[in-house]
Amino acid sequence: MTTRHDVQVSPADPGAEAGCADARPAVAPRPTYAPAAMAFGVTLLFWGFVTSPVVLGAGLVVVVLALTAWIREIRHEA
Repeated sequence: MTTRHDVQVSPADPGAEAGCADARPAVAPRPTYAPAAMAFGVTLLFWGFVTSPVVLGAGLVVVVLALTAWIREIRHEA
């Protein structure tokens, strides 16, 4: 065993310093498409400000749908 800053570290596990094992959550949330859809919708929204009202409307629809899906996922997570 080697000693670093008064912490015992096993040579087999260099990441086993004090507190490193507690970094992961107990339960990981399910993967969802909502953040990517929100980013796409915001991109369309801002692109619509520059180009046309049709793109602006499409971006607004995508943002609303993505936000609804994201909130629904958060509410069902608990």
